[in-house]
Amino acid sequence: MTKETVNNSSTPKPSVETSFPLDLEGLVDENTILVQRTLRSGQSVYHDGNVVVLGDVNPGAEVVASGNVIVMGALRGVVHAGAKGDSDALVLAFRLRPTQLRIANHITRPPEDESSDPEYPEMARIKNGVVTIETFNTQMR
Repeated sequence: MTKETVNNSSTPKPSVETSFPLDLEGLVDENTILVQRTLRSGQSVYHDGNVVVLGDVNPGAEVVASGNVIVMGALRGVVHAGAKGDSDALVLAFRLRPTQLRIANHITRPPEDESSDPEYPEMARIKNGVVTIETFNTQMR
């Protein structure tokens, strides 16, 4: 995995209809399920669309989606976004610490020697053929 910072604060202001910057439109759509709990070890969620988790994904839990995966908590389990081959899918979490992260056919896991524990949301996506972890820093309206 590579890390870089993306600051979307210079992007044009979104229209009144959306609260996401223009490049994040389509992050969620009508084919999105909302999981309103923490996923514990042994629990899995599979969905043909986007998945939003309002809680943590603990080690041993798994989220698989054909679209994007958004975790409004700590992601410490296994996640697979774009499970049907969508390399434009992304994974967004308040604390991105998966045991394994997959996007389309790309598989990665965190480096064993990494000791940083940032206190900000991060986003994983495929960029130039590599799974890239970026700081999610945007201005929400």
